[in-house]
Amino acid sequence: MSARETRRTDVHAEMRGVTRVYGGSGGSAGVQALAETNLRLRRGEFYSVIGPSGCGKSTLLDVLAGLSRPTTGEILFEGRPLDGRVPDGVGVVFQEDASFSWLTVADNIVFGLRRTGVDAAEIARRLDHALRLMGLVDFAKAYPAQLSGGMRQRVCIARTLVMQPRMILLDEPFGALDAQTRLIMGDELLKVWRETGATVLLITHALDEAAMLSDRIGIMSARPGRIIEEIETRWPRERDSRIAANAAFGDITARLWSVLRDESLKAIRQGAGP
Repeated sequence: MSARETRRTDVHAEMRGVTRVYGGSGGSAGVQALAETNLRLRRGEFYSVIGPSGCGKSTLLDVLAGLSRPTTGEILFEGRPLDGRVPDGVGVVFQEDASFSWLTVADNIVFGLRRTGVDAAEIARRLDHALRLMGLVDFAKAYPAQLSGGMRQRVCIARTLVMQPRMILLDEPFGALDAQTRLIMGDELLKVWRETGATVLLITHALDEAAMLSDRIGIMSARPGRIIEEIETRWPRERDSRIAANAAFGDITARLWSVLRDESLKAIRQGAGP
C-alpha cells in the first residue's frame, strides 16, 4: 500500500470546503456561522476544537454529525458522504443533561439500545460493561435527581457508548462542571477513548481541557468560523490529568492562547458593532 493510500485509509471523517449559513430568506443575506472549513480526523485520534464565543464550534459539530446540512461543501464519514442524518457508527453527547428523570441510571443507559432490536442478553452485556467503565455500578438503580452533575454526564456518555460508536462527538459536555470535576471527567473520557478505540472530537472552551485530552487541537477563527491553526500535543496515549504538571503542558496552553486571544478580541469587536 502506498503512503498516499495509507493516509487516505487513516482518515475517519472529513470536511471539504464546508460552509453553513443560517437564515437568508426574503432577500436577507443570513448569518454565516462557518466560513470554508476543511478538517480531517484521523482514525482513533482525540481531536479538540476551541475558539471564541459564537465562532461556530457547535455548528461545526452539528454538520459533522449530520444534524445540520452544510450550505456548501461535502462531509465524508468512513469514505461515504453524509445523507442528511446521523450515520450509523456516530455518537453525540451534548452539554445539556439529556437523561430521563423518570428512568433509573440503567434504564437511561439502554433506552436507545432497546429501540434497535438488540436481544436482551447483548443489552445486559453492554450495560454491564458501560456501568463498569463509567464507574456507575453502584448507581444502576438510582435516578438522575439523586446524582451529581458529573455523574449525570457519565450516564449520558454511557448511553452513547452502549451503541458502540466508532466516532464520538462531544459538545462541551463538562462546561457546567467545576474545574476539579472537569479534570476527573477528562480522565474518565480518556479511559473511554482508549478502551473503545473510537475517534473522538471534543468541542470545548477550556484551554486546559483541550491541552490535556487531545492528540491534536484545532483553533477556530472569530465568526464566520474556520480552523486557522492546528497544534499537535505529542502526548502518549496512556495519559491522564497528571500531565498538567508536565512543562510542555504550559507551553501548549500558551500557544493556544496566543492564537485564541486575537480571535477573541475580534469576536468582541464584532459584538460591539460599528
